Amino acid sequence: MTTKQKENSDIKKLLPRLKSKYIEEIIPAMMTEFSFENKLRVPRVSKVVVNVGLGEALVSSNVVQTVARDLQLITGQKPIERKAKKSIANFKLREGQVIGLSVTLRSNNMWFFLDKLFNVSLPRVRDFRGVSSKSFDGNGNYSLGLQEQVIFPEIDYNEIDKLRGMQINIVTTSNSDEETKKLLELLGMPFGN
Repeated sequence: MTTKQKENSDIKKLLPRLKSKYIEEIIPAMMTEFSFENKLRVPRVSKVVVNVGLGEALVSSNVVQTVARDLQLITGQKPIERKAKKSIANFKLREGQVIGLSVTLRSNNMWFFLDKLFNVSLPRVRDFRGVSSKSFDGNGNYSLGLQEQVIFPEIDYNEIDKLRGMQINIVTTSNSDEETKKLLELLGMPFGN
């Protein structure tokens, strides 16, 4: 084995499983289906954004820390606090109060998270019949809402204080929903009806 081949095999070991599948299988399949002449034209996932809204943080102060801990366990990154931009008296909301948490995943963290979401977490949802195929935004991005955080294996059901939902946005370089749907199907997204 030459040193070049050894370097290539070492690099393959470091790549996330879903990313290597994208490079080896999905790019050629998308090129033939959509008649792309260049492999750089094939759409790719550029980032994944996970958001949790915290309306209850207005009355309870320790909610932010517990949700931040859960979100950090799920994504592997420290979440960013989202604060209110202006005060709204009817909602008892003051400017600067934390009203949500957000994590933006890119590169290998994104690929590991998507692999875990598609193959481990979504099948754990009760009465799961696939995700909606109508949650595209028209610009090639997909949004997925989850009702509880316990579908992720890192979260222990006995240690949570309340079931909370989250929004997962998958941002791609595609401009059409058709290309994005095919990309996500090939990556392993379990679409339903």
